[in-house]
Amino acid sequence: MTHLPMLLDEQDLAGALEWLETQPPYAIADEIARMDAVQSVITFRLLDKDRALEVFEELDPVDQQEILQGLRDQAFRDLVEHMDPDDRARMLKEAPAKVAKRVLAGLSAHERQMTAALLGYPEGSVGRFMTPETVALQQELTVGQALEVVRRRGGNAETIYTLPVVDRGRRLTGIVELRELVLSEPGAMVSDLVVTAPPMARATEPAEDAARLMRETNVIDLPVVDSEDRLVGLLTSDDAFEVIEAADTEDVARQAGSEPLERHYMSASVFRLSRTRMMWLMLLLVAATLTVSVTRLYEAELEAVTQLALFVPLLIGTGGNAGAQAATAAVRALAVGEVRTSDLFRVIWRECRTGLLLGAMLAVVGFLVGMFFVDPDVAAVVGLTLVVICAWASTVGGMMPLLAKKLRIDPAVVSAPMVTTLVDATGLVIYFSTAKVVLGI
Repeated sequence: MTHLPMLLDEQDLAGALEWLETQPPYAIADEIARMDAVQSVITFRLLDKDRALEVFEELDPVDQQEILQGLRDQAFRDLVEHMDPDDRARMLKEAPAKVAKRVLAGLSAHERQMTAALLGYPEGSVGRFMTPETVALQQELTVGQALEVVRRRGGNAETIYTLPVVDRGRRLTGIVELRELVLSEPGAMVSDLVVTAPPMARATEPAEDAARLMRETNVIDLPVVDSEDRLVGLLTSDDAFEVIEAADTEDVARQAGSEPLERHYMSASVFRLSRTRMMWLMLLLVAATLTVSVTRLYEAELEAVTQLALFVPLLIGTGGNAGAQAATAAVRALAVGEVRTSDLFRVIWRECRTGLLLGAMLAVVGFLVGMFFVDPDVAAVVGLTLVVICAWASTVGGMMPLLAKKLRIDPAVVSAPMVTTLVDATGLVIYFSTAKVVLGI
């Protein structure tokens, strides 16, 4: 048990206050995320107003909703009013209707309008994650005038490091970094410092694509525009990191054959953990019946040469692992933009050759191992099967994520367990078919 929950259990509020005063906001948020709903609200109420907002913005939306449900009206209004609009919109995305209605009712007209605008963008789009609170500059300004604009309006903006430059129709013409303004002469023109054609994103584009673009181009903030190239906000680096982390977390969960857990692992109930895994396990269990059906289909061959049964676990295990490796590599390459769906046939060809090479190396080992246990003919069947199974498994593993992407399905859904289950069944067909040809059974 960590120090803070122990202090709360002992009702040592003075000790809890002392602990909270010495910890940074992210550490307090992590402790709150580990607690149940009652303890988390108690802890949050011990924080002063300014510190409470810092901690609140570090929490995941699910934890934020639990905190809000335990606050009185005035504390509730103060908290939601001072949140950044993009953080508020993400919290409301999956909030119960009662909580969402209470939040919107507690906002000022200006904050409510900004929040409603962000909620109007598609779920998962850049518009849901950008900050609309920006300092935009006119290109006709001098550096001195631009710095005066930053001083006057910067206090209400989430970031001022990247300053979009717009024309009189608010269409984006470029960006200028605050560093360039500070280091330039006051009489210089902003138009001379503008970086034209900067990386940018449409508000309706997937947030993950925009976040990865930021990582590739090494920008701190990414301008976001509408369909007519008018500036609507900025995607900041901290929000981009959260987008990538959430996407990677979801991919890892799906590749392991599970639904992503939307809250802290330590605060999730056993029932919730089971629910995220049960659907996939049931699906894989049903799919695994293919293996049983194939084994039954080749029952006569097994009775004729019982030694074949010895190598079934070795072969389907190797094939499943080879397929899982290829699927994981393909999902990762798709996620970071190294592979496109148009590369499908190139990926198939690469993975087929990779599988043949791996299979050839493993076949030598498999044949030598088989010689210790069975007849040379059966050992030869094992070696040949390893070559074919590895080539087949690698091809299937590399191909399925790209096909899923073409069909607008999350490639991570074609998880390693799913590929493994498919390869298990088809691998047995390859094994017994090879045995029939080589052994003449």
